[in-house]
Amino acid sequence: MTQALDSETDLLERRREFPTLSKKVHLISHSLGAMPRAAYDALREYGDLWVDRSIEAWRDWLPLVTASADEIGRIIGAPAGTVMMHQNVSAWMGIIASCLDFTPRRDRVVYTDLNFPSVHYVWKEHERLGANVHLVRSDDGIEVDTQKFIDAIDERTAAVVIELVLFRSGTIQDAKAIAKAAHAKGALAIVDAYQAVGTVPMDVVDMDVDFLTGGSVKWLCGGPGAAYCYVRRDLISKLEPRLCGWFSHEEPFAFEMSRVRYRRDAGRFMGGTPSIPALYASSAGRRCVRELGVERIRRKSIRQVGKLAAMAEEAGLEVRSPRDPQRRGGMLCLEFPGSEPAHEELLRRGYMLDWRPGSGIRVSPHFYTTDGELEALLDEIRKIRRT
Repeated sequence: MTQALDSETDLLERRREFPTLSKKVHLISHSLGAMPRAAYDALREYGDLWVDRSIEAWRDWLPLVTASADEIGRIIGAPAGTVMMHQNVSAWMGIIASCLDFTPRRDRVVYTDLNFPSVHYVWKEHERLGANVHLVRSDDGIEVDTQKFIDAIDERTAAVVIELVLFRSGTIQDAKAIAKAAHAKGALAIVDAYQAVGTVPMDVVDMDVDFLTGGSVKWLCGGPGAAYCYVRRDLISKLEPRLCGWFSHEEPFAFEMSRVRYRRDAGRFMGGTPSIPALYASSAGRRCVRELGVERIRRKSIRQVGKLAAMAEEAGLEVRSPRDPQRRGGMLCLEFPGSEPAHEELLRRGYMLDWRPGSGIRVSPHFYTTDGELEALLDEIRKIRRT
């Protein structure tokens, strides 16, 4: 254990780069990562460019879209030029869905009832255009049997949407096996990796998925507005999203009033004017994660989440996350009678975490979390339960 702690010393040294950590116990990176101090500097740079260069600032701003996307690509193992930025995963799901034509012979969209509702709403509303959503039901609200998921995929399936790490429990799904099954039936494999990127290592090429979406709000410590999507290279030129914009056009400044002539690269999925401030705000978090390495972050996460689970069980709390660390992401869900008001009291006491129905209190240590903070959290929960 001492050796493991010694190997994490430089991770904890990064705490000084995150001002909120001196004020709060930040255990909510599954929902909102702590803000790096350098994000202030980046946003100031954005503002200065706007003031000093006015319209000419776009000469710096537009290349940042591709640069940010390629940096995300290096974190998820995506080849350069296969990732594009947008505002949020809901928008990305809408863009992906707009590439599809739902017919009676190919209309099913398969995913689990544990997926994030925002993603569900997008696909569910496409039933108005001929889609047919099929939910694979969980037996325990924690995980879904992989074979059960695979068995739900058939020749009518157009797309399979896989939440790599379930937001309700932290369960890691076998995206590679599910994607293989989807392809065997001629369906697209779409991954929502929002709860994974930055804390769970991945290689989208090895995973062999068609799309992988996520954003910077959570483990990448980048705030809202900087979501990304990987598109398998051989699909880029084949797909024509109906949800598009002027930057999807091969020559956006030609201002043509005809059908869009799609760009030949991932930019065809870009849509309208990009959210430049979000790209500046998210740059410091991406850089920090890349410098530390997701593999090292994951090793610490496995150790600390395991430690938290053991302490929670000793305290008589129900752990609503997988026991196997290899099937568990960076979050742990803790349930007990009165957990919802206890969560509100913890917030008042400076412990940043959240509560979700069916999950209980969701807790997520990150690379900047100390063991002492986890121990203090359990002590506070014990005190609250005694009152």
